[in-house]
Amino acid sequence: MVHNSSVPLYWRLRKSKYNLIGTRCKTCSTAYYPARHLCQKCRRKGEIEEFKFSGQGKILSYTIIRSAPAGFERYTPYAVAIIELAEGATISGQVTGKIEDIKIDQPVIPVFRKIYEDGSGGLIHYGIKWEIADGQRA
Repeated sequence: MVHNSSVPLYWRLRKSKYNLIGTRCKTCSTAYYPARHLCQKCRRKGEIEEFKFSGQGKILSYTIIRSAPAGFERYTPYAVAIIELAEGATISGQVTGKIEDIKIDQPVIPVFRKIYEDGSGGLIHYGIKWEIADGQRA
């Protein structure tokens, strides 16, 4: 599998992808992930600041991927979920562990895992996946 990633883009997104860094409006306290430059609620009146999310969250919805996109076939079946973070923002991501154990409203925590690599000699991409908070691991 060859993705041919952009190295500058990879490094530019590293902070937010690896540390759950987004933004929050100082005016209304709405949190955003990924980061935004303008608050959707306050518009120009809002003042945006960098914000580190706690990582605590729960599963709002999920799906089981059985027919994966090119390059990810060997990982099937796997679960992808919409996670609501404790601070209110939502994020999507892969849930590790046994897919039959995943449930709506289940608490999850972020874990740092390998996502994919750009061929045999390319970049190895790591990032956040989600683990069921009771300690079940893949």
